[in-house]
Amino acid sequence: QVQLVESGGGPVQAGDSLRLSCLSSLRTFSTSAMGWFRQAPGKEREFVAATNWNGGERYYADSVKGRFIISRDNGRNTLYLQMNKLTPEDTAVYYCNAKDDHDGTDHWGKGTLVTVSS
Repeated sequence: QVQLVESGGGPVQAGDSLRLSCLSSLRTFSTSAMGWFRQAPGKEREFVAATNWNGGERYYADSVKGRFIISRDNGRNTLYLQMNKLTPEDTAVYYCNAKDDHDGTDHWGKGTLVTVSS
């Protein structure tokens, strides 16, 4: 069974930075697209950032463009999200997503909570 385990969340102040990590057991990690999504209290899950298999292509939601950076280390089967200049609007549970290159299946982690106070 594929596992995606997020870490790095926690309580921070507005303006602070955090780096989230997602360790994956996906065998096709190095050839699969990966992404981050988030769900704020009372809201639907939304796209945050994504990257292709080698990190050469990166995509961001307008709300995080210029502040967040997605990256990956295929040698460590790990996806990262560097979050800078955090605001209270970034408060959410952040989920790691993998689109399995083998069959297109979407895999999700259980999420890590980021709480930004003003």
